[in-house]
Amino acid sequence: MTESAFDRIATQYDRDFTDTRLARILREAVWMRLARHIRPGSRVLEIGCGTGEDAVWLARQGAHVLATDVSQAMLDVTRQKAQRAGVADRVETQLLDAAAPLSRVLGEGPGVRAAFSNFGALNCVGDLHPIAHALAEWVPPGGGLVLVLINRWCAWEIAWHLLHLQPRVAFRRLRRDGVDARVGGGTVHTWYPSIGSIRRTFTPHFELKRVTGLGVCLPPSYLEPVVARRPRLFLALSRIERSAASTPVLKRLADHVILEFERTASA
Repeated sequence: MTESAFDRIATQYDRDFTDTRLARILREAVWMRLARHIRPGSRVLEIGCGTGEDAVWLARQGAHVLATDVSQAMLDVTRQKAQRAGVADRVETQLLDAAAPLSRVLGEGPGVRAAFSNFGALNCVGDLHPIAHALAEWVPPGGGLVLVLINRWCAWEIAWHLLHLQPRVAFRRLRRDGVDARVGGGTVHTWYPSIGSIRRTFTPHFELKRVTGLGVCLPPSYLEPVVARRPRLFLALSRIERSAASTPVLKRLADHVILEFERTASA
């Protein structure tokens, strides 16, 4: 179901999300953090590459990217985008369901300098423990792991839906068994683990070094029209976002969170 849902939106994903003003701001914030974990010549594993926007950016920084996704249609777009950008020699694609045992697909490591997953790809996986163990085999001690997940608490979402008398929607992310999210006319079951639970899942193989909020003042993508038609408000929120993203309390109420881990020497 997940694969078919993302197959259906592959050709329109960039139009509906990647190329919007909100998405560009949020993605650039991710790139700023991700840049600290890569260097020219590094090999990077990306889980849930989507249409390859991040893979192409990484390749342009000199990295060699193994871009994986559950959707073959998304991978097709990624390859086309890499070719147009002139970085096809540094972007390799591979079909991968992150919910399946990664070690069977990826083989044994270490094989990369860093691993990365953006914009909630791992929210489609109910149990992250197998992923943590597989990545521990692939990322060497001192290597980086950057995960961008949809956050459990989102101030924008809670306030908006409470204002519209929709308490079940306002607090839907708190459901332990996850929720069905609408994607491309289908549904994808989605989980919203807490920052603490993610940290515990990746311990002792990885140590959480930094948490940054993404979408603290700016709304979730489905609410972008609320502020997009008010340019001055959008600009003001964008400016505040930069400082709020690292504020201890506010960053934990963001739509997404950027979690930066370092591979430890622990087995």
